[in-house]
This record gives sequence, structure tokens and C-alpha cells, in this order.
Amino acid sequence: MRRIEALRQLVELTEDRPLVVTCAATSRELASVADRDNHLYLLDSMGLAGSVATGLAMAVEDSPVEKVIGIEGDGSLLMNPNVLPTGGFTAPRALLLVLLDNRSYGSTAGLPTYTDRIDLGAMAEASGWTTGLATDPETLRTEFTRLLGTPGPAFLHVRIEPGNASDIPKLLADPVALTHRFQAWLTAKTS
Repeated sequence: MRRIEALRQLVELTEDRPLVVTCAATSRELASVADRDNHLYLLDSMGLAGSVATGLAMAVEDSPVEKVIGIEGDGSLLMNPNVLPTGGFTAPRALLLVLLDNRSYGSTAGLPTYTDRIDLGAMAEASGWTTGLATDPETLRTEFTRLLGTPGPAFLHVRIEPGNASDIPKLLADPVALTHRFQAWLTAKTS
């Protein structure tokens, strides 16, 4: 399964949920599939999708928001692995972090990451997260749905093929405007 195929599945599963998305190719591909008000693209903020999603999940604890979904890449998570013990320690009930693991830095010529030898799902589990593993669209949907029903933090490790989708335009929207759009959507959702 390629990243864009995983993102197509996730778009269907997150239509009415806050979605925090890592930078670069993942944000661009997601925006090409569906660009929605509930998407918070972290443009130029590698390593922070898990942290932002954790903070948002903590902020919506007493709201009708079922889960805050974070989408992270393996290279980005390796840049900030501290989000795993932090999420495990703070244990926000409304947190589901989806790791799209292609074992490479997709936006920098596909240089390899360490995830052929380091299991980020095992790190999450050791840190107190409820975990799941997906390798195809069917298990992605099944495991995502299962993890939605668990108290957080939950971590879905999705193994995907290396490589980026071709002919995807740059996401050149103003990050401040994207943040305000997301903030307005979330305020309406939690009010």
C-alpha cells in the first residue's frame, strides 16, 4: 500500500474528526485527496504532529470530540520520539496517532530511516499506548476502527511502500490561514 492509498482510507475515516498532519509529502498528498477544514497541516514542522495531536487531545478531554487523529511519518517520529513516552505518561483518552511508516524520508530523496531495525510500534506499546498494525487498506480500516473504541493513547502502525505519489502539487496555502480555518472548525465542534 502506498501512502496516498492509506490517506484515502484515512480521509473516509476522519471526515468529522480533528486531523493533525505531518509536513511535506504527507500534507501535500492528503490535501490532494481531500482538503477539509478539520485538517491541520503542520507545514515545515517536522517532528511535531504527535506533540500537537497530544496537546489537542488533552484540550478536548471534556468535549464531544471522540478522538484527535495525528498522522505522522517514520522520519518525523524519529525526529521527536519523546512524544511516545509523553503520550503514554499523560494518557489523553482522545488521542490516536497513525504512523505511516515507509522506512524512508520521503521528502529527501528517499533516504532510509531506522525503522527496518527499530520498531516504533513496540516503542509506543512499551510507553503505554494501545497499539495496532496495518499493512493493507482492509487492516488499516479494521485496526483504526478498533482503536477508535479504546481509551487513548492509541497508536496505529501502518507499514506502507516507499515513494511519493507523482504529480502532487505543492501545498502553498498560508499556514496561518490554515490554522485559523482549523481553529474555527474545532471551536464549532467543541461548543
